[in-house]
Amino acid sequence: MLLSAIRLTLGLLVFGAIGWQFKIHVGLGFPAINFFSYFTNLSNLFAASAFVAGGLRGFGGRKSAAGFDQVRFVSLVNMVIVGIVFSLLLRNVDLGSLLPWINVLLHYVMPCVVVIDWFVDPPATRLENSVLVRIAVIPALYLAYVLIRGSSTGWYPYPFMNPGVVAGYGAVAMYSVGIAVTFVVVGWGLLRLRVRI
Repeated sequence: MLLSAIRLTLGLLVFGAIGWQFKIHVGLGFPAINFFSYFTNLSNLFAASAFVAGGLRGFGGRKSAAGFDQVRFVSLVNMVIVGIVFSLLLRNVDLGSLLPWINVLLHYVMPCVVVIDWFVDPPATRLENSVLVRIAVIPALYLAYVLIRGSSTGWYPYPFMNPGVVAGYGAVAMYSVGIAVTFVVVGWGLLRLRVRI
């Protein structure tokens, strides 16, 4: 019950934090769609949803299922990538109106908490390597969305995705391939680590 309470509390906290930041974002006159174009926000919303669902499942006495284990795994990999990319590429970037405590929650606390949660309560079902395909699709779809929208609006959520900032689409492609490979490597590593435990 304690784990369920922690999951539920953290999930609701993230929802509240993102809602608060969204209000600031819109209040400053920025398009709402831009806010939901940040991978950090999308990944944290997904992780918060998984936490709330996991908390409610725990309180309801429901056991883990294969589908939910896969959802948790996708959330896990996404949040690890959020932590890695922010630490390596974005830590010194101007975060604009992002409140410091929300920044810490979304970029530092949640990536760590999701990893801890995964190993404190490992999946009840065995995850196959095929789940890595689903993980690889996520950055591909996100990249396609960012580049297509960016080419028409001139706005990109991250500087390393903006060809005007990183010297062309070739540099964007290099960053993108690197991040996509990181997705698969992190996912594969977490699967192997789970097997050893």
